[in-house]
Amino acid sequence: MTRMRIGIVACDILKNEIEALTAGDEDIVHREYLEFALHVYPEEMRRKVIEAVDRLEGKVDAVFIGYATCQSLAALDKEVKVPSVMLEGDDCICVLMGARKYAEAKAECTGTWFSSPGWAEQGMEAVIKELHLDSMIEEGYSPEYFLDIIFDAYKRCLFVDTGVGDREELLKRSIDFAQQLKLPHGCTTGTLENLESAILRTKQIARAVGGDGHQNDY
Repeated sequence: MTRMRIGIVACDILKNEIEALTAGDEDIVHREYLEFALHVYPEEMRRKVIEAVDRLEGKVDAVFIGYATCQSLAALDKEVKVPSVMLEGDDCICVLMGARKYAEAKAECTGTWFSSPGWAEQGMEAVIKELHLDSMIEEGYSPEYFLDIIFDAYKRCLFVDTGVGDREELLKRSIDFAQQLKLPHGCTTGTLENLESAILRTKQIARAVGGDGHQNDY
């Protein structure tokens, strides 16, 4: 029986969770994590994700695209040349918390900065790219001035513990980040269920393709 071949093309911000779920999985023959800040440039992000998936044509049976809608990726899985599965949700935090819990957290405090393990690991560098402040730094401006203005509307930083990675170190980084921005810090639990479900769907598609690159009618 021919083993299915699955490729992963995902956002670097979800790398820890995806690697934890797929460690030792021999069906995964390609792993590629794209720069986390691509969503700052939506059109470029869509183009790069499509290019990364299309490069796997003929090399894998299906691709797990580790991205949610993220502003500009709606229906992207219908455009690529390889059978693919995307994550359900508006963004990575929705994926890691679940839609209901994410909505409840935002309703509880509309000014919440969500600090997933990936975001906590990247720290202030991620925020500077997220808010387009890297160009300001290049022009000689101090990012602190703009951060104070932008984060004036935020009321808390919430660490989303997915149970992956060095929790103590990640939590420390999240707290340090909150302190830099003078924000109260809180914690909540996340889930890997949405990632697991998407990986399972990818395997089902790969199995249906049967290794010939075309999905069978069963």
